[in-house]
Amino acid sequence: MTAPILAARGLGKRYGRVVALHDADFELMPGEILAVIGDNGAGKSTLIKCLTGAVIPDEGAIILDGARVHFRSPLDARAAGIETVYQHLALCPALPIVDNLFLGRERRRPGVLGRVFRALDRGAMEREARAHLNALGLLTIQNIRQSVETLSGGQRQGIAVVRATAFGSRVVIMDEPTAALGVKESRRVLELLLDVKRRGLPIVLISHNMPHVFEVADRIHIHRLGRRIAVIDPKRHTMSDAVAIMTGAMPPPA
Repeated sequence: MTAPILAARGLGKRYGRVVALHDADFELMPGEILAVIGDNGAGKSTLIKCLTGAVIPDEGAIILDGARVHFRSPLDARAAGIETVYQHLALCPALPIVDNLFLGRERRRPGVLGRVFRALDRGAMEREARAHLNALGLLTIQNIRQSVETLSGGQRQGIAVVRATAFGSRVVIMDEPTAALGVKESRRVLELLLDVKRRGLPIVLISHNMPHVFEVADRIHIHRLGRRIAVIDPKRHTMSDAVAIMTGAMPPPA
């Protein structure tokens, strides 16, 4: 049986008397899109924050490629190859596209100029940025020196996705990637998700949009009352089944 690339066992997180996670489990298999759904307050955001180092769990284990890891910050998760596309995108609108792609990971010029004077190798960054954009089919962006604030919502989401896939060597996590987008832009983001999957990167998709979830997900993780209550196959269950299990109207499948 194939081992999960990212897993959690018995995660727990409390904020005073509020229990955000209780004995929560999670598995992401290689090369799949795993959707995580749950009602507001179910604890799915806390689960994802634990997996990305934004929150340190009180108990339980996080396992990456078979080895237990201890993330103390999102930088630890990023260094381990886990990249996250947040709902608010975390882009700097006033900066050019290429600067946003390499934010915090700028390339320095070789030799003394880069080592001593910390000069940036802008040519190399622009060539690499264009290659990443082309790889994911973002051909409508012609000028990678233009400011992000001049882009449409879908193009901005595309930049955030490209940044995650360019540097995420193991896992990409996407939090509500189509929440603020129109129909056409949402369609392009879903196509980007499938492109990323074809490149071999597993994806965790957090979404409230059931049609999108059932269109692209290989499995659906249902979170309720601070823990995982079911993992269903979208080919064997309907959207109504997923909502009923999520709200407690239907018992989870055995």
